[in-house]
Amino acid sequence: MTTQHTAPESRADGRNAPLTGRELRLAGRPVGEPGLEHFDLVDVDVPALADGQILVRNTWMSVDPYMRGRMNDVPSYLPPFRVGGPLEGSAVGEVVESRSPSIPIGATVTHFFGWRDYAVVDAGAATVVDLALAPPQAYLSALGTTGLTAYAALTEVAPVRPCDTVFVSGAAGAVGSVAGQVARHLGAGTVIGSAGGPEKARKLTADFGFDVALDYRSGPIAEQLHRAAPDGIDVYLDNVGGDHLVAAIDAARIGARFALVGAISGYNATEPVPGPPNLFRTYWREVTLRGMLVTSYLHTFPEWIGLAAGWLRDGTLRTEETVVDGLDQAPAAFLGVLRGANTGKMLVRLADNPPS
Repeated sequence: MTTQHTAPESRADGRNAPLTGRELRLAGRPVGEPGLEHFDLVDVDVPALADGQILVRNTWMSVDPYMRGRMNDVPSYLPPFRVGGPLEGSAVGEVVESRSPSIPIGATVTHFFGWRDYAVVDAGAATVVDLALAPPQAYLSALGTTGLTAYAALTEVAPVRPCDTVFVSGAAGAVGSVAGQVARHLGAGTVIGSAGGPEKARKLTADFGFDVALDYRSGPIAEQLHRAAPDGIDVYLDNVGGDHLVAAIDAARIGARFALVGAISGYNATEPVPGPPNLFRTYWREVTLRGMLVTSYLHTFPEWIGLAAGWLRDGTLRTEETVVDGLDQAPAAFLGVLRGANTGKMLVRLADNPPS
C-alpha cells in the first residue's frame, strides 16, 4: 500500500477553511488473491456541503468479503470499484456539520461511504441510529445488514421450521455466527456449523448456540456433516460454496431449502469455478436453492432491529468482533477477512475514535 500526501490544511473556524482527510483508493485490479499493493492511502480535500447534505466523521467502518468482487472489472449487482477511485462500504460516524433539517450535528449515523476519515453524505443516504439500544459499531454487525442477512436468509429465503436440522457454513464469521442463534430462536431442532480450526469450532458451541461444530480443516466436510446429520438437513445457509455446498446437497432431505448468501471459497479464483458435480440430486430431492441480496430485504430492518435489540439485552444473541485500529490498517483487515482471520464481525476503529 502506498501513501500519498498533499499539503495539510485544517478548517480554521470549523466552516470556512478547507478540511482535509484521508481516503483509501484502489491502486490496481488483483489477479487472484489481492495484496496491500492494491490499495493507496491519500490525503484529500473534503468538499463543502450542499443543501441537504451532512458531513460525517467516520468512527467505525466495516470490511466485508463481497468487496473482493468489486475489485474486478466485471458486472455484478454493485458496480466495480474504479482504479484510482475511492473504495466504499458501510460505516458509522458522528455528524460534525449539517445542511439538512432532518439530521442535526451530533447525531450518529450509518451510511455507505467508509474507507475514509470524513464523508459528505446526502441526508437521504444516511440513517440515524439509536445509541440507547446498542453501541455504534453494533449497527455494522448484529443490528446492521450483517444481522439482517442472517435473519432474512432464515425467515424468507430458506425459512426455518420447528425441529428442522440447519447447517450454516462460515459459522464463526459475521453472518454465520448470528445465523446459528437466529435458527435457534426460530425453533430449529439441531443447528450445525462449520468453521476453520479448533478454537473457532469451540466458539460455535460455547458462545454462538450451535449444537454441533465441524472443523473443516480437520477432515473432509462431507464426512463430518454426514456424521453430524445422518438423517440429513432441512436448511442450509451457504457462506462458502465449493465443497461445503457439495456436502450440503448430498445431505439434503426431500424439500430442503438452501439460502445462497456467499461463496468465499471462490472469491480469489482466476478461472471459472465449476458448479457442484452432484447438482442433479437437488432435482429429485426437490431442493430449493435460492440466492439472496440483503438489499432486497431492507424493508424488514425495523422488524429485525426490534427482535435483535431484545435478544442482545436478554443475552440470547451473542456477538463477537475482531477489531483493527486505524484507517491505514483497513486493507490488512480486509485481506484478513478473505483469509478467515476474523471471528464474528471484522471492524476497523478509526484512529480518532477512542476505545469503548
